Amino acid sequence: MDNFTECKACLALQTKGCQDVVIVPAKEVAIIPGDCTKQMANIPPKEVAIIPDDCTKQMANIPPKEVAIIPADCTKQMANVAIKEIATIPTKHVALSNMKLPESCMTCNLMKLPKNLKDYVEEKARLCKPDSIYICDGSDEENKILLKMLEDSGRIQKLDKMKNCWLACTDPEDVARVESRTFISTSKQIETVPTPKHGFSMADSSCNLKNLRCSILGNWMSLEDSKEEIEKRLAGCMRGRVMYVIPYSMGPVGGPISKIGIELTDSAYVVCNMRIMTRMGRAVLDRINDESVFVKCLHSVGVPLPTTRKINNNWPCNPEQTMICHLPEKNEVISFGSGYGGNSLLGKKCFALRLGSIIGQREGWIAEHMLIMGLTNPQGEKKFICAAFPSQCGKTNLAMMKSALPGWKIECVGDDIAWLKFDDEGVLRAINPEKGFFGVCPGTSEKSNPNALKACQYNTFFTNVAHTDDGRVYWEGMDDSMVSHGEHLISWKGKDWTQDSKEPAAHPNSRFTVPAEQCPIIDSDWEKPEGVPISAIIFGGRRPSGVPLIYESFDWNHGVFIGASLRSEATAAAEHKGKKIMHDPFAMRPFLGYNFGDYLKHWLSLNKPGRKMPKIFHVNWFRKDNDGQGSFLWPGFGENVRILEWIFNRTNNDETIATKTPIGYIPKLSSLNCEGLDLKKEQLMELFKIDKKFWSDEVDEIKKYFDEYVNDSTPAQIYEQIEMLAERVKSMADWEFI
Repeated sequence: MDNFTECKACLALQTKGCQDVVIVPAKEVAIIPGDCTKQMANIPPKEVAIIPDDCTKQMANIPPKEVAIIPADCTKQMANVAIKEIATIPTKHVALSNMKLPESCMTCNLMKLPKNLKDYVEEKARLCKPDSIYICDGSDEENKILLKMLEDSGRIQKLDKMKNCWLACTDPEDVARVESRTFISTSKQIETVPTPKHGFSMADSSCNLKNLRCSILGNWMSLEDSKEEIEKRLAGCMRGRVMYVIPYSMGPVGGPISKIGIELTDSAYVVCNMRIMTRMGRAVLDRINDESVFVKCLHSVGVPLPTTRKINNNWPCNPEQTMICHLPEKNEVISFGSGYGGNSLLGKKCFALRLGSIIGQREGWIAEHMLIMGLTNPQGEKKFICAAFPSQCGKTNLAMMKSALPGWKIECVGDDIAWLKFDDEGVLRAINPEKGFFGVCPGTSEKSNPNALKACQYNTFFTNVAHTDDGRVYWEGMDDSMVSHGEHLISWKGKDWTQDSKEPAAHPNSRFTVPAEQCPIIDSDWEKPEGVPISAIIFGGRRPSGVPLIYESFDWNHGVFIGASLRSEATAAAEHKGKKIMHDPFAMRPFLGYNFGDYLKHWLSLNKPGRKMPKIFHVNWFRKDNDGQGSFLWPGFGENVRILEWIFNRTNNDETIATKTPIGYIPKLSSLNCEGLDLKKEQLMELFKIDKKFWSDEVDEIKKYFDEYVNDSTPAQIYEQIEMLAERVKSMADWEFI
């Protein structure tokens, strides 16, 4: 035990009655007071007696020379020793026989487990059968031990040129979210996903998921079928491994919007990354009592030991049986077979968005795939903005943007997820429920996001990037001089890499996990429990043609429609390939926790008398010339502050800077600050051109989408918006920037 002086209860997870035994994992050790070793005799090979409570008191201050370390294979010599004279616990890991936890302890952490948490751990331990259970306290010491374990196992490597930075390279089959294997299981299908006009498709047989009904707006499985799929995967899935119990809070611990989760996992990699991404450890456990409600999360890599599976890159996973199942009626998530962050860090998309959106609907708030940023003008006035973009469409870059305009200050509250709730004064407030950033590496550079680069120079986990011989990281778009100078690189697949290599050095969805407080422009209010006041909401995606750089909704219902009809090119964050334009309403399509029609009704219902409703906008940084086939028209990155300036001024109700168009308000030429931009007038005109044929086709696509996939669940207000847009487009001429 690391510190006997802290021991106030039993050091082992006990069984009921002295006749029960604890099974010690192979190669583990037991610590016994020196004078007890003389009494060793004939206990069967894998059995060790248990330390009773009063024995631990005798061990608190034993000098090192009087403590004997007994290897597990020596335990066969022990028998008939008086129960009060035997101590046993293999350092930080303790194994169980019947998975019963005593009232007074939780392994070496010595904290009482509330009954509801104790019951949950026992239930899953009986099913998964781990060799041992460890309750995480979130301490620095604990983190160092886990990192060392991961390094010794070959699952991660230390990056010597970067302070406390680590690199993990996954199995090439486990690199992204698996939307085809992610589903919600409820009593009624209509609660989860609208019934498509032409019915559901069934999951491909390769998914190995029985009766999984699939739609663009989500996948659903009955409770009976999900129970069968869960049990056949989880039975014994943690044999030979440790079950780590991670207590964590989404949002500041104890905050009015915050929620508590418990994740059980057999992956130390997950523990280390959850420590970065959430508030995790003792402070959270202190807030759980027997009546507490918490979100239950269970994760397993799906490779019990010993195994005959081929393990690639020392990364255990089970891609053929991967499954991410959400059980809203139990407030539970079960993830099996994948170690990738989006599938295994269950506080993130699974809890914070899918279950979070359901909890929000129940309680009258919303959980959204949004960044939160603070924007201060040269006069010192500050506003907060939320923005929703699909993955890899620039959320992190915008959240951490370095302003190209003097006097404008940008600060980051969060880069990915926002929980929003109206306060008693009618102000919409938002918190970042996460404590870290899980950012996409490729394309992150000194030009695109210097603040992200600075943040991840220390205390950072990198996944699936390339590295140099001396321990630095590399990815496409980061620093081309490293390649041009001929520096030797090792790709994410462990191969020598040069400019002539046919495969990328880093995976397109490679990631960095970094504590949010390391961001150089983190907002001083980023952990404010009640959240920050939101003045504007922005939607946006990758649209190479047709969609203007910026436009504003006419009112709240029109803004909800803009979010609902959001479309974007697919990205590498999920398993989709190619650059197909996909519907991604609210940038939430992969993360919707309940029926999208009901989700829209919930958004529409937020507009109540007395509330200060934020203005809603749509941006498109990605429009290209040559009808979408050429180069980007807008410089983007730090220059995006010019668009934020216009949004800022519109939230002050400046009516002189906007022109009404058939699709919404756009800036007047004189109101958009283009000073210093190398941007020709023709390019600016193209950025704001509204083509009648394009928008006529767009209206048809949007209506077809709602008819087909949302069907009878579509709110009447949405169809009204479609009809009004169609009428405006029908009567328009091609609209150009004026």
